Amino acid sequence: MSVGVVGDELIARVGPDRAEEALARPEARPMEFTGRPMRGWVTVAGPALAEDSVLRHWVTAAVAFACTLPPR
Repeated sequence: MSVGVVGDELIARVGPDRAEEALARPEARPMEFTGRPMRGWVTVAGPALAEDSVLRHWVTAAVAFACTLPPR
């Protein structure tokens, strides 16, 4: 899985090596599903996704990371 939707927010798997860079963006925060941050995942605020360029950035980043993973 590379991206998903929870409510009106996007979750994106960017990988542990890109997490710090991803979290530097104002619309991103650590993804917490069980009360603990999930390493390599971010949650992107819903209102920011109204801009196509923002949505495209996150989907592209997540798919790029997914392409680095070995086949299952």
